[in-house]
Amino acid sequence: MPNEGKDFGPIVQKAVADALGIDIEEAVPEATLLGDLDAESIDLLDVLFRIEKASDVKIKVSDIAEVLQGGIPDEEFADEDDIINEVGLAQLKRSLPHIDVQELAGKLTADEVLTLFTVQSLTDLVTERAALTAASA
Repeated sequence: MPNEGKDFGPIVQKAVADALGIDIEEAVPEATLLGDLDAESIDLLDVLFRIEKASDVKIKVSDIAEVLQGGIPDEEFADEDDIINEVGLAQLKRSLPHIDVQELAGKLTADEVLTLFTVQSLTDLVTERAALTAASA
């Protein structure tokens, strides 16, 4: 099991830096991909491809959305104006412990949720997927 116990931080940081054409020092764990690092959705696909190529761990954008939303249906995650509600914010806090729920309450829209995803969030997801793959092998 080649990925068991592996530190995926450097792999994710290199994938982010290479895909975005930035210095690896800029791909710090707390940097948000779509906010701080100015990635676009096509860049995110490139990052995920590079991670898979370097680690054999496959992550899809839909996997990220699933982690963020935690299986909560859209109508229970946000209100009719697409503002993330209390249930949605509680789920986001579980999946993204770094966020300030009180600061986001009543303001965060569904379209902005992905902008909260950090390099560390991606590293954690890759690590979790690698562990799941190793456990099922």
